[in-house]
Amino acid sequence: MLSQLKSLIRFLSGPSLKDIEHAYLEGAASRYDLECREREIDAGRFRQRAFAY
Repeated sequence: MLSQLKSLIRFLSGPSLKDIEHAYLEGAASRYDLECREREIDAGRFRQRAFAY
């Protein structure tokens, strides 16, 4: 019962940040594109900001 509830919560919450970043990296068309995408992720492209100005 508890495991089913956890699965339902995981399903409703959507993909994790790690999954989103991994899918973004998989979409790279070349080595150069992959390196650019890695730098964007390192710079915080997918991180949520605590304060939006």
